[in-house]
Amino acid sequence: MERPAAGRRGHQRRPGSPAPILLDASFAALGVPAPVVAALAEAGITTPFPIQAATLTDTLAGRDVLGRGRTGSGKTLAFSIPLVTVLADGYSMAGRPRGLVLVPTRELASQVQAVLSPLARAMGLTAVTIFGGAPQGPQVAALRNRADIIVACPGRLADLIEQGHCHLGDVEVSVIDEADHMADLGFLPIVRRLLDATPPEGQRMLFSATLDNDVDVLVRRFLSHPAEHSVDPAATPAPMVHHVLTVAPADRAGVLATLAGGSSRSLIFTRTKHAAHKLAHQLAAARIPTGELHGNLAQGARERNLASFASGEVRVLVATDIAARGIHVDGIDLVIHADPPAEHKAYVHRSGRTARAGAAGVSVTLQTQAQAADVAAMMRRASVVPLRASVRPDSPLLRSIAGPPGARVAPGRRLTSASPASTAVLDGTASTAGQDAAAGPAGAAGRATGHGAVAMSAGYRGRRRR
Repeated sequence: MERPAAGRRGHQRRPGSPAPILLDASFAALGVPAPVVAALAEAGITTPFPIQAATLTDTLAGRDVLGRGRTGSGKTLAFSIPLVTVLADGYSMAGRPRGLVLVPTRELASQVQAVLSPLARAMGLTAVTIFGGAPQGPQVAALRNRADIIVACPGRLADLIEQGHCHLGDVEVSVIDEADHMADLGFLPIVRRLLDATPPEGQRMLFSATLDNDVDVLVRRFLSHPAEHSVDPAATPAPMVHHVLTVAPADRAGVLATLAGGSSRSLIFTRTKHAAHKLAHQLAAARIPTGELHGNLAQGARERNLASFASGEVRVLVATDIAARGIHVDGIDLVIHADPPAEHKAYVHRSGRTARAGAAGVSVTLQTQAQAADVAAMMRRASVVPLRASVRPDSPLLRSIAGPPGARVAPGRRLTSASPASTAVLDGTASTAGQDAAAGPAGAAGRATGHGAVAMSAGYRGRRRR
């Protein structure tokens, strides 16, 4: 059922059109507090992106907001700024956060945390990540230490709530990020249960790359007269050149090695975790510095591999669709679909890792002759007219796409703490001294205390964090 409209923190909320968009306004002119403006400036961010300029007037006024923009459009700041502004000067009790950000993947949680934490610190707040694949002890300890904001994947958060470590009854602001991806992964039932546990009068913001029927269920149930903002087209981003290359099955590995062996920074998608692991090692055997990213890796390995790709330590990343959504890495020149995606939305999101912020990019889909009809249908649904060719590993077209040959490394070398710069493949089995700056906080693990963690709230009632 639909939730009734409610006033928020003294603001009068009215249905109707969103606030006027001030595209040329500064953060300060949009009403962003001075400490947050200073934190943004310190990070080199002085001008709002379109989605930020479009939404901040409404979100800072306490309105529910429904925003559409693809990854890289600035959605994270669009919700982080009002989140820390609204929660400033409040009180959080143990196990009872006041801000909630729900995201579909661990990688996105870490990236949101990296953007959110400096802003939270500027306003005297703390933000922590909650996700699976990592020990829950530090997460429980952060909740006991009165974390103000949690950036959480639905599954682990639901587990901690069931164990009594967390309660959502004090949440004032809820954010659902990458809502369409949440739907694709089957998280909507858990998301609904989590939002049902938050107070109905709280402010809610939903951001998504697409707003389809599944997302509309969340909108109708949990958002009250939301201001709607859409700042970029639903079609495939441009400027981008699309290629569909037909290969013989026996030539597939060689064609991939030629494409990945150029100087272009490349992200390669496979359908399965096993295929990603196998291809990463094949490229490593060809002396191409390669990382891998998929669900079979431990969280620490995933974070290190993503950080190595983001920093340029490795030139090629082989990934499953875990990297298709919510992963923000600048400067990707080439996206290669080693396995064609199953449907057009996946193609749009995969290809959207390149040609970002006005930069050029190339998307290459490999197909066998048997896959040609399915790939053609997918391209039509994605409104893409690709360049088509049949190729072999020595085809000149591949070199023109990949660029001049890139640097090679010694075959079989793996990342170790002793030689972090010499990387052929990062497979999660090695260690490294460097850590991804976007990883969640490493607070000391505290003893899990079940319902006692929430019960301790009484001891902090009325106390303000110094």
